[in-house]
Amino acid sequence: MSHGFDAATAIPDAKGAEEPRLPGLLGLFDRTLRGINRVILGLGGLCLVGACLVLSHSVVVRYLLKEPTDWQDEMAVFLIVGATFFSAAGVQAKRGHVAIEALTGLLPPAVNRVRLLFVDVVSLAFCAFFAWKSWTLDHEAWVDGQTSQSTWGPPLWIPYTLMAAGMSLLCLQFVLQIAEALLYGPRAAGWAKPKIGIGADVNRDMHGAPGVTPQGPDPIGRTVDARVKR
Repeated sequence: MSHGFDAATAIPDAKGAEEPRLPGLLGLFDRTLRGINRVILGLGGLCLVGACLVLSHSVVVRYLLKEPTDWQDEMAVFLIVGATFFSAAGVQAKRGHVAIEALTGLLPPAVNRVRLLFVDVVSLAFCAFFAWKSWTLDHEAWVDGQTSQSTWGPPLWIPYTLMAAGMSLLCLQFVLQIAEALLYGPRAAGWAKPKIGIGADVNRDMHGAPGVTPQGPDPIGRTVDARVKR
């Protein structure tokens, strides 16, 4: 199992201006999505901090001041839903979602290339269905004026919109990566830096010894060895 995204890899490799890695319209699409994802990841962090503050306020008011609460729980849920769904595309851009790699080392590179593309296509199909269903529920909630059953009663189109927009953005990210893989190869689609998880990056970041950090097999043809040079 691989956890590809963590705090160490979230830091850009270089602070200088990035050169466009893809030409033409696809390169413009890529740079636009990267800019949007960068902003959304920052806002997602603020939403999580906001949810923590709201829940902390709820605990203080409910258990220390002995006053009833009605809006805090749902507000925290809305903030977490927004952070989760909107940041999904940014995490996918870094290939950071959890992936099971049981077959990676058993299959030849050519088969792995097909497998990785097939996984992206299936993931796109699922996310497209999820987005379509979310937009359908969002429309129904807007037209019917649906609200939650709590005493606060916020409109339900708010969480449905967050879900639908976040999944739509994730679909665009999958479309971009599939196009990159078909036109320029799998390395252009984000598979160029294989990792085995947070331990590798923490070890590299804390000890400055990438040569002794295991990185696991490269699914597209390059095996990274972790031998210590003495």
